[in-house]
Amino acid sequence: MKIKLIPALILGAALGFTAAAHAADKLVIAATPVPHAEILEHIKPALAKEGIDLQIKVFTDYVQPAAQTNEKQVDGNFFLHQPYLDQFKKSHKNDIEVPVTKVHVEPFAAYSLKYKKVADIPDGATIAIPNDPSNSGRALLLLARNGLIKLKDTSNISSTQKDITENPKKLKFRALEAATLPRVLNQVDVALINTNYALEAKLNPVKDSLFIEDANSPYANLLVAREDNKDSAAIKKLAAALNTADVKKFIEEKYQGAVVPAF
Repeated sequence: MKIKLIPALILGAALGFTAAAHAADKLVIAATPVPHAEILEHIKPALAKEGIDLQIKVFTDYVQPAAQTNEKQVDGNFFLHQPYLDQFKKSHKNDIEVPVTKVHVEPFAAYSLKYKKVADIPDGATIAIPNDPSNSGRALLLLARNGLIKLKDTSNISSTQKDITENPKKLKFRALEAATLPRVLNQVDVALINTNYALEAKLNPVKDSLFIEDANSPYANLLVAREDNKDSAAIKKLAAALNTADVKKFIEEKYQGAVVPAF
């Protein structure tokens, strides 16, 4: 039997084409651990069947996922909401990141190890809030909705402490990096904590919070891509996978109201 040899040049070209095709199907997404990376892990098998090699790059802060998307070190991110993205673009001169789809809402909540009711919070209490502008404003709005302060405009999601018009309990505020808030809960009277960090600290927003946002929150968490890849087949497949009935069921069953589908 004659064995027909494939010329090395042709074989190399074929192998190179295969490798390139495989590389084109790789999709690297930056995410925070809970619930974002967990949701992405859940859909990895479904995406693999569609030829997408989803790789999840996990971060524990809010700056690097957006920064690395902007620098094209990752293909996109899944951790932020629209107000945070708007603020990030202003402060980091970043105009290339765009929302692709809404996935879920993480109702923002206040926690206390000392008090079980808002009425129990004493005069002069120390309130810890996130120090990034979008989540700081979110915290102040939630405090205002629960009667602890009054703001100039309760529809202004960019409210700052300068917008407080009434502070009858003379509350003191500590603005800290969002990721550190669960760790200082025992050092303050109340801390307003983003749900992803609360869940990592084994706090259940539904059961453990002093008060919590309602389901009409404008802070839906987004899958974000860049202008140059938002219409790619891989990003579109990822967006579709994140908005399935299967993902909705996963979110509802796993997080029991601490995370709410937004689609």
